[in-house]
Amino acid sequence: MYFDAFSAGVEPGGLRNTKEIGILICYMLTYIGKPYPMDDIIAIIQTNGIANYFDTTAAVSELIKCRNLQYIDEENKIIEVTEGGRLVSQQLSSELSVSVRQKAVSAILRLAEQKQIEQENPVTISKAEGGGFNVNLRITDGIRDLMSLTLFVPDRSEANTVKRKFYKKPERLYTIMLAAAVGEKNMIETAIKELTNE
Repeated sequence: MYFDAFSAGVEPGGLRNTKEIGILICYMLTYIGKPYPMDDIIAIIQTNGIANYFDTTAAVSELIKCRNLQYIDEENKIIEVTEGGRLVSQQLSSELSVSVRQKAVSAILRLAEQKQIEQENPVTISKAEGGGFNVNLRITDGIRDLMSLTLFVPDRSEANTVKRKFYKKPERLYTIMLAAAVGEKNMIETAIKELTNE
C-alpha cells in the first residue's frame, strides 16, 4: 500500500528511488547546459510520469546537500549543475534507461522553447474601461517589436484562451496580419487552413 501511494502517477519504467532521480536531474541540467528553475525541473519529472513529486524534491535536496547542484539565485530557486554533478551525469547516466533520458530531455527542451517564445512575444492582459479585457499581443525578434496588436474580449477566460492560442504559434498571427496588409490572399488562406486543421 505504501509503495502504491508513492508511485501514483509514475508510469511503467519510471524512477522510484532518489539516487536514480538525482542522476537524471544532473543529466538534464548537464544536457541543457544552463541554470534552470528548480520548480520547472520538478514539474517536468512529475508531469511526464517519470517520478513522483516527493522523491523528486528529496533528490534535489540531496543533490544540493552533496554539492552536485547549487543555487545561483536562491530567492527564485534557480539551480545549476556543478562540476561534481556533471561527473555524476557522465559516469552514471547509463544506469538510466534510454527512454527515461530521452523523455526528460525532450520535455526540458520543449519547456525551454516555450519559455523563449513567451519571453520574445509578451502578452499582457488588462481590464478595459467599462468592463471586459484588453489583450495586447507583441511579436518581437528578440530585439525590436515586429507587431503589436490589442484585442478586446468580454471576459478573463476568453483573454486567457487568446493568450494560450497565441503562444502555440505567434508567427502565424504575424503572417496573417502581414499578408492582409499587403493583400496576399493565398498566404492568408494557407495560414487559416493550417489553423482550422489543428
